Amino acid sequence: MKIVLATSNKGKVREIKELLHDREVFAYTDLMEGFEIVEDGDTFKENALIKARAVYRALGDENAVVIADDSGISVDVLDGAPGIYSARYAGEGCSDKDNLNKLTEAVESAGFESSPAHYTAAIAIVSKEGESCVHGWMHGEVSVVPRGENGFGYDPVFTPKGYTQTLGELDRELKAEISHRSKGLHLAKILIDQIKTQRG
Repeated sequence: MKIVLATSNKGKVREIKELLHDREVFAYTDLMEGFEIVEDGDTFKENALIKARAVYRALGDENAVVIADDSGISVDVLDGAPGIYSARYAGEGCSDKDNLNKLTEAVESAGFESSPAHYTAAIAIVSKEGESCVHGWMHGEVSVVPRGENGFGYDPVFTPKGYTQTLGELDRELKAEISHRSKGLHLAKILIDQIKTQRG
């Protein structure tokens, strides 16, 4: 069964391939030309489903199972921002570093050096059997001082609950065990196995 990821984000592709290492997994851009997907939903779930549907239709392969992840960080002292806008917080076309810098500046401007925060991952699955979406969360704290070079996105400023190191400092294997994406993908794997069983 071919599993296709509806993303071209290299960091996400690497993480998801590692978490689904026992499956045949492709980034959709390995199979076709990349194209723009307008993520105009109001929730992580809506945006994940928009991406998965778009890639499933474009592939034209009814045997494919398309997975899309929409994820982001929500910071308490910023009233939940950047939330669904995490990937484009500093503006369209901006880098991970631009987004991270805007986040730390916003927290400092609010008068804080740190804040409770959480990551959300919505994992949408679209196939000929239908559509579904599961979620994973990771709670912790954001600091205005980045630490560590591992991971991507906001990882250098996020310390998971129960840890003293940021995601940027933790090794990849440990992050894979505790991350919001891994929790969501664990549930997604159960649904993928059900699809496989249905297909015989």
